Amino acid sequence: MRVYFDYNATTPLAPEVAEAVAVATRDLFGNASSVHHFGQQAKAALDEARSAIAALVRADPSEIVFTSGGTEADNFAIRGAADALESSGRRQIIASAIEHEAVLNTLKSLARRGWQTTTLPVDQTGIVSPDRLRELLTDATALVSVMHANNEIGTIQPIAELATIAHARGALMHTDAVQTVGKIPVDVRALGVDLLSLSAHKFNGPKGAGALWIKRGTRLQPILTGGKHERNRRAGTENVPAIVGMGVAARLAAAKMAAESARVAALRDRLEDGILRGVPGTAVNGDPRSRVPNTTNISFDHVEAESLLIALDLDGVAVSTGSACSSGTLEPSHVLRAMGYPAGRVQSSLRFSLGLFSTAEEVDRVVTLLPRLVDKLRGLTRKTAVARG
Repeated sequence: MRVYFDYNATTPLAPEVAEAVAVATRDLFGNASSVHHFGQQAKAALDEARSAIAALVRADPSEIVFTSGGTEADNFAIRGAADALESSGRRQIIASAIEHEAVLNTLKSLARRGWQTTTLPVDQTGIVSPDRLRELLTDATALVSVMHANNEIGTIQPIAELATIAHARGALMHTDAVQTVGKIPVDVRALGVDLLSLSAHKFNGPKGAGALWIKRGTRLQPILTGGKHERNRRAGTENVPAIVGMGVAARLAAAKMAAESARVAALRDRLEDGILRGVPGTAVNGDPRSRVPNTTNISFDHVEAESLLIALDLDGVAVSTGSACSSGTLEPSHVLRAMGYPAGRVQSSLRFSLGLFSTAEEVDRVVTLLPRLVDKLRGLTRKTAVARG
């Protein structure tokens, strides 16, 4: 049995999505900007997908702009707002310390252009303090960007309260909702944000498709220029098959969300409880009360997380040490560091993220495997320490 518990990195395609993508690839080959029959077929498919995605986040379809994924959506939100507001004199952007690299590296790029970028700290549970945001805001703040839920620990932020505070000082509010859309109810109006990013492959849709919700009236400069696609907001011929797949995934997520969230949360809790009971020296990172239902991040004392990850993989279990976009590096998690955890805990933590195809049998397999693997790795650590004197 192979077990995939890395759904926060990417998700398997739902069968209905795979079928829709295949059909669209074969049949909807027209350019959606063309006025002939084949072009209008493609445009109709885009409109149908746009409506499904808008419904998933309680938006108007005209406010949805298709992108290549979450990274482009984050870049569009932040760079687009910066370019639109640069002449206003507002030259500060605030983002939380635990944002995805798509946000943090975009801020670094803007800093090189002379923008003031300010990091909003989090507490040991990974939650942003509204009072701290209030202290950091100035009349020069153009945009605040705080993710709806963190990709490593699953913590959900008080976005509606943060948005109210940002708006009181005249700033726009963006949230990266890549890890919440399709998992929990997301309502752009209730959140009170101006910009919201999402990505299809996080809710059993295809890679290469995402969207940015732009509240009507929000000023944003395109970051891709060319033709008049997406109502002059994002140039480039749309990826019709992937967008069709995203629309199908959105409809499936909306239909199954309540039941699936409860099912996956129960599996996550079963996994978490089994690990904490069966493996001494373990602890959950983040806020266990305010998080998405599929995610747990657990530290294993005196175990190198990458060694445990490899050991699990050799036994057929896929998990993660954090963001897949940081894989291949030996850098410790910037999320856990920002939460103030000591280096040993940061370097001994694994993320388990479940999803649509996860089962109780898979959970029980991981719970059974871990005590033996952890004990073995701790024994090797002790032998190494003794050998070093």
